[in-house]
Amino acid sequence: MGSFLSLKMQIVRHSEQTLKTVLISKNPALVAQYEKLDAGERRLMNEAFLPNSDLFGPITLHSKSDWINSHPEAPQDFEEFFNDPYRKTPSAEKHSIYIQCIGSLGNTRSVSEEYVKWLKGYCEAFFYGLTVKLLEPVPVSATKCSFRINDDTQNLQIHAGQILKFLKKRKPEDAFCVVGITMIDLYPRDSWNFVFGQASLTDGVGIFSFARYGRDFYSSHYEGKVKKLRKKSSSDYSVFDNYYIPEVTSVLLLRSCKTLTHEIGHIFGLRHCQWLACLMQGSNHLEEADRRPLNLCPVCLRKLQSAIGFSLKERYRALVRWIDDESTDTPRVTPRHSREDNVNLPKPVEAFKEWKEWLTQCLALLHT
Repeated sequence: MGSFLSLKMQIVRHSEQTLKTVLISKNPALVAQYEKLDAGERRLMNEAFLPNSDLFGPITLHSKSDWINSHPEAPQDFEEFFNDPYRKTPSAEKHSIYIQCIGSLGNTRSVSEEYVKWLKGYCEAFFYGLTVKLLEPVPVSATKCSFRINDDTQNLQIHAGQILKFLKKRKPEDAFCVVGITMIDLYPRDSWNFVFGQASLTDGVGIFSFARYGRDFYSSHYEGKVKKLRKKSSSDYSVFDNYYIPEVTSVLLLRSCKTLTHEIGHIFGLRHCQWLACLMQGSNHLEEADRRPLNLCPVCLRKLQSAIGFSLKERYRALVRWIDDESTDTPRVTPRHSREDNVNLPKPVEAFKEWKEWLTQCLALLHT
């Protein structure tokens, strides 16, 4: 399956024939469906099995602690995805992705509002053809979830599973899924240290934290540490008042976009990718998450396209537009805002520049 480059690094390289079968399938109906794609789309997807493709490369494993090494899972090809009886597909009635902000995402109200609008715009481009809507932000107290201080990091954490229950109750009628986002760290159960996110595919809900994506989360001087949690009642959420929120940087935005789209991908029924370097690869730690690209490999792209029905050209154009549109609407100015809170924030997209070049290459291939 792979060849060792050194004791540490391993390349997972599949044969051209394997990748062809994984992407196109041997089922005549699915082959016919593939052949109905326009020539440009097929040309782009076929890059999956070209050994020297500039666009899609093999997966590189750097250590034993990387996801594929430590979580053996059955890989999912296009045919398995397509025939999965349990996966959810958007319909005319359930066509919206909702984002629910829990706590604040920025250190002022307008930063928080802009940040969630940037994420909304990104999701609209990534899941092109679906509507993305924002639910009114709620404080942690509204979720009635359990919380604790993590013994290792000394920072506040909220219970992911209980947030999922809260989101399920609030799911609007037209929702394909509801995803909660927060800058507060998560834990799934008492015995676990933390989790980046958790989702329930059957309920179409997910919760993801961006707390560990701030630049100084793992440093000894991290400002989010809580000195001592005085044992108050478990329903006293005042400890979350003035909670520390990391500065919104371009890298934080990129990592947030990556996590959000990866996890919503799971709600569509895409399992962890083991075919090519891809957004849908699993990750055990931040270094591995950072190595994952922002894009879907052709196998996962075909899965998502079959679920939503977008044109690849239109989708890639929308993603380029999102990167180029460096600021969103001017923040709503309300009398309660302080003066410094009225600034129109430029969207920090420096970290996306390389991806923009990649998207441009894809568009050139779709046009030729």
